[in-house]
Amino acid sequence: MVNQTINKSGSFLFECAWEVCNQVGGIYTVIRSKVPSVIDVRGSEDYCLIGPYIEKEAVSFFDPATDEEDPVAKAVKALCEQGYDVRYGKWIISGRPNVVLINPSSAMNKLDEIKYEYWQNHGISLPTGDELLDKVMVFGYLVKLFFRIIIEKELLKTEIIAHFHEWMAGVPIPSLRKENLDIKIVFTTHATMLGRYLAMNDVQFYDHLPVYNWENEAKRFNILPLVEIERAAAHGAHIFSTVSDITAKECEYLLGRKPEKLLPNGINIRRFEVLHKVQTLHMDHKEKINEFVMGHFFQSYSFDLENTIYFFTSGRYEFHNKGYNLTLEALARLNWKMKEANIGRTVVTFFVTRRPFYSFNPQVLHSHAQIDEIKNVCKEIQEQVGQRLYMNVTSNNGAYTFPRLNELVDEHLSLKLRRLVQGWKSTQLPMIVTHNLIDDSHDEILNTLRTSNLVNNKNDKVKVVYHPDFITVANPLFGLDYNQFVRGCHLGIFPSYYEPWGYTPLECLASGIPSVTSDLSGFGDYVLKNIPDYEEQGIYITRRKHRRFHDSAEELANILFNFVKMNRRERIALRYRSEEAALHFGWRNLRKFYDEAYEQVLKI
Repeated sequence: MVNQTINKSGSFLFECAWEVCNQVGGIYTVIRSKVPSVIDVRGSEDYCLIGPYIEKEAVSFFDPATDEEDPVAKAVKALCEQGYDVRYGKWIISGRPNVVLINPSSAMNKLDEIKYEYWQNHGISLPTGDELLDKVMVFGYLVKLFFRIIIEKELLKTEIIAHFHEWMAGVPIPSLRKENLDIKIVFTTHATMLGRYLAMNDVQFYDHLPVYNWENEAKRFNILPLVEIERAAAHGAHIFSTVSDITAKECEYLLGRKPEKLLPNGINIRRFEVLHKVQTLHMDHKEKINEFVMGHFFQSYSFDLENTIYFFTSGRYEFHNKGYNLTLEALARLNWKMKEANIGRTVVTFFVTRRPFYSFNPQVLHSHAQIDEIKNVCKEIQEQVGQRLYMNVTSNNGAYTFPRLNELVDEHLSLKLRRLVQGWKSTQLPMIVTHNLIDDSHDEILNTLRTSNLVNNKNDKVKVVYHPDFITVANPLFGLDYNQFVRGCHLGIFPSYYEPWGYTPLECLASGIPSVTSDLSGFGDYVLKNIPDYEEQGIYITRRKHRRFHDSAEELANILFNFVKMNRRERIALRYRSEEAALHFGWRNLRKFYDEAYEQVLKI
């Protein structure tokens, strides 16, 4: 039943992003997870998304519409009659929102004209030969035409709000304002283009923010046109917004406009809810990780899996920005602390990111194939012994004596198992990286591990597995999808230096997994200001703001050391509190910030 209080403003909301129906990065997660909550408030009649038509994505996630009388369908039809490839239908995700998909390739013959017009009207000169930028410019041009048709033909009888995400969707904003189309515009930058580059190259990025010359720095990194587009979108919007206080300061100095609204990123809690199954799922998925660890480490040496803790970190390969450097330093210190305290536990830490590689490491695959064969033979022996023991017990006529179990096993199976185990065992150290990297001699994670001597020595308390690809269910090493892998671990580590928001620690919470973030991430900054007793809820925060690297590394090492000392009962209790804490970040709670922005823009 439709809620009668839906969409009190009577406005129509378009939400435009390059990652609508096109999975590229974090914006995809923001929009996709938010859709059900928007539908709850506005219904599907007054809401539509706009994105690029990317065939490989659309084939699986787009369902064409059949109602040609729909006002949006009429605008799409008018664009198609001008010779452009534009589709209208449903995005096949939770909420089934209406979506307009625009194919940039259908207007590439107008690229030179589009670029000239952009330079003439907005003073932004665009280079040639940049495939992504070319597509983005054509996409923006067609979005402008789409809105012009809607306004000129008066297809919608309500006020129109257009919410654009990131510079790639923000291209049409200056043109919409120049043509004075009656559309209320909200623009959100989730991270400034220039800020990301500067943070990767300046260890004192935040201290230097007030003194950067944005134009000189953009030229230095050869991204001036992109930054100019971003600035034009920020200044052209009626409401300019970003995701956190941290990024708001960045916008003020690098884009020249202070955001009027903060729109923190929420999560679709319903996607993660498992109620009382939190611990059960953790145990099930941890068992799969145990199997990987046995195949990876036990051919060289073994350790007690009942006393093993699994840490992980994941995300884009930005060694400095994502805090991989800090994590590695903290792990080296944790290894020393655990040895000194004689802690009877092992920590295995997974680095999950994407790097260029040739293939899986054959040695790693071979080891896992061998242990699978050992497991199969053990099952065969188990079945044989079980059946023969049962027959022995039930057919004995005299006083029963327990048989020698090795006598119940066929000699060929016993010999086969012995040969498999002998062929599997190795004197080499377990591999650090699971793939053959294209340029491993210059890989910063590997080089830091070598320098720290964290190379999986037998006496190390902290072991490392570097997996330079994202984990999917088709992965032959784990047999888990990423969310299952997360649930199987004990702690996520994300002490980012540059992170406008940060979904990974939030997704950990929703999965019932405690996590570490930093006070320089938007999420960590939000937690510090809004969540009391956050450590009791499984959110740990490393202080990086105005602190030396080694001080932050020591603090992170102590956080990890204290976690390792927890007993199993304490970890289980924390797991349930973490899942409960995630409710605060559900879109039902954080959607209000978006609603307030839309109410505010309608008054302008």
